[in-house]
Amino acid sequence: MQRRKLRSQGEVLERSREIGDELRAALAKLPDDDPAVVDAVWRGEALGTLLWALQLAELPAYDQPFDAKQVAAVALDGADLRDGETIELERDSARLWHWRARTTGLQAEGKLELPERYATFDQLIAATAMRGYEQGVLPPPMRGDFGAYGKVYRHLAPEQHAEAHSIALERHHALNWLCGAGESWDDVPLDT
Repeated sequence: MQRRKLRSQGEVLERSREIGDELRAALAKLPDDDPAVVDAVWRGEALGTLLWALQLAELPAYDQPFDAKQVAAVALDGADLRDGETIELERDSARLWHWRARTTGLQAEGKLELPERYATFDQLIAATAMRGYEQGVLPPPMRGDFGAYGKVYRHLAPEQHAEAHSIALERHHALNWLCGAGESWDDVPLDT
């Protein structure tokens, strides 16, 4: 993936304020099944990721969502944007977690073509998990797969997979935007 120029700290702060406002408004409407409210609450993952980049929050594992109420309450005072290399490494991690989630979905739908050099999807996933670990962007593989919720990713329950997918998607979106992908927040590419 080509390296782009990081967005400025001012841009990141402004985006964090906007997402924070949307998140607080959505939280005030809960419980609500309105898709716009649900989407705004999930953007708490993107906000938490931006707060991590600003050194105002810790980044949980990719099977643990941020606490939406906590990230909505974080003050932006004292923000200091992390260095580009650290942000790029986390973007690589988010991309791989998003890839793993999408692979599970596409594989279940029969819409994923296996690269020629792999005999099975399990081989492809094991190779990716090990490569990510060796590059320092993934935790150690668990029985040839990503580990999530204390088990092998391929054994996740549908609800766990849906949550892991949403976490990875939102974090990937925030980190790609932060790294300069897309003209605006709304057109950030999420290729995996």
